[in-house]
Amino acid sequence: MTRPLSLHPDRALPADPGVRAIARRLHEHTADLPLVSMHGHVEAAELDADEPFADPAQLLVVPDHYVTRMLASQGASLAELGVPRQDGGAVETDSRAIFRRLCENWHLYRGTPSRYWLEYELVEVFGVDVAPAAETADAIFDRISARIAEPGFRRLALLDRFAIEVLSTTDPATSDLAHHAALAERGYGERIIPTFRPDAVVYLRRPTWRADAQALGDLAGVDTDTWAGYLEALRSRRQAFIAAGALATDHGHDDADTTPLEPADGERIYAAALRGEATAEDERRFAAGMLFEMARMSSEDGLVMQIHPGVLRNHHDDVFAAHGYDRGFDIPEHVEWTRSLRPMLQCFGFSPRFRCILFTIDETTYSRELAPIAGAYPSVRLGAPWWFLDSPEGMRRFRESAMETTGFYNTSGFVDDTRAFASIPARHDLARRIDAGHLARLVAEHRLEEDEAAQTAVDLAYTLPRESYRRLSA
Repeated sequence: MTRPLSLHPDRALPADPGVRAIARRLHEHTADLPLVSMHGHVEAAELDADEPFADPAQLLVVPDHYVTRMLASQGASLAELGVPRQDGGAVETDSRAIFRRLCENWHLYRGTPSRYWLEYELVEVFGVDVAPAAETADAIFDRISARIAEPGFRRLALLDRFAIEVLSTTDPATSDLAHHAALAERGYGERIIPTFRPDAVVYLRRPTWRADAQALGDLAGVDTDTWAGYLEALRSRRQAFIAAGALATDHGHDDADTTPLEPADGERIYAAALRGEATAEDERRFAAGMLFEMARMSSEDGLVMQIHPGVLRNHHDDVFAAHGYDRGFDIPEHVEWTRSLRPMLQCFGFSPRFRCILFTIDETTYSRELAPIAGAYPSVRLGAPWWFLDSPEGMRRFRESAMETTGFYNTSGFVDDTRAFASIPARHDLARRIDAGHLARLVAEHRLEEDEAAQTAVDLAYTLPRESYRRLSA
């Protein structure tokens, strides 16, 4: 049976009628605010090219590992879903067939944030009015295809349609930033900005590490045959990112250890890595030491430091060998924060020129470690729930478990984390509704006045993300 598709105006708001009424009023204050998207994975090359989206499958299915991992969990192979392979193997190239697979399995997404985002996109962005199903798949595919063929549906035009005020990309330390330079020439230099991510040149046993370290030096014009030269090259590239508008760095480490390296140890481990002789323990110690060095550099140049450890990446070797990184097989694991961050915070925790935003996908750490840390150190902000936690229940649990200790104003406000460009407004919409509901409950319990709640809602949606990612004066 074909079902109509529409968005309920009270979606994701509290069920209690009295609290819902307050939440409605609070949400009105944030619904039309601009979007500040400070941690994204939309590629700068795609924004620079500004070409039409290929088709509905390439827009909504193939690049979104939230979507593909659900289908994979029910027996579909990533190749059947059109996910590119790096091993030369065949993949499905019929985008209509890929999109049908999503529609035929629409029931799998019941109760998931993916369904919330996809429904928002289908209705608000593409004007679809029937629910995905086997019998509606082709009609929806054709409807979306017609919309994305319109000039107003290219990426740069969608910045205005989505009211995106700032969009930050995530770029390796070895990026030459040519696409950002081209975008700046077209007037987007302050609106589309890079973020410096050095992970590839920090983990010594990655297959491409030596080539990446060499590329880092070539771009910086610095010899990276020594640890001192390598550090200087990193400083140089950070300055290049700042010149391109960067406000932050990004660190997806295995753990949160920030134990510094003695210079002799740094030199020894770095030399061993160049010879291809670094051990797993060398890599672990080097990564910890480099997280400390990145904090030192941030205290010097003012780039805001984002840290998000705690993921066993590429959990299945064969999937990684076939399809590479970021294919939905990154699985959360426990991270210890309290002792791990202590070396960094001992040195920089009270520095007025240092700011660090901590993100986690292990929500057991919110009330025990992260909220107390962010609630004590002026240099620390607690990042928004993301990845596996940017869901209605995950966001609610975050507010309920962390806010009493950290306070709203020691958080980053909402920060989305997406590769799926068209889902950016859907994610912000959900966050604003969940925050309206949380604040409405505080009003209903006479713990906040409604005008205070309204101001807090605006700050969480807009003011805090801008303030948290303000590059501190060096």
